[in-house]
Amino acid sequence: MPRYFFNIIDGYSSLDDRGTELRDIYEAHEASIRLSGEILREMGGKFWNGTQWKLEVTDEKGAILFTLRFSAEEAPLPIKRPKAS
Repeated sequence: MPRYFFNIIDGYSSLDDRGTELRDIYEAHEASIRLSGEILREMGGKFWNGTQWKLEVTDEKGAILFTLRFSAEEAPLPIKRPKAS
């Protein structure tokens, strides 16, 4: 079975040096979504501070197969205008 590596880049690099054996790239897609969800849950409110990060999934040769990118920003509060008389 092929081995996939799930590397997190968020200003720092957290490289997966063990990898995970999965059936195919479709199973790697599913694993990347699950891992991203776990990371987002762990970040909690910190995710809303504008932190950008990505999850790069590579093969055994180090070739990037796909990337998931994450960032969040809140829209500014609307300005309340006085009612015209």
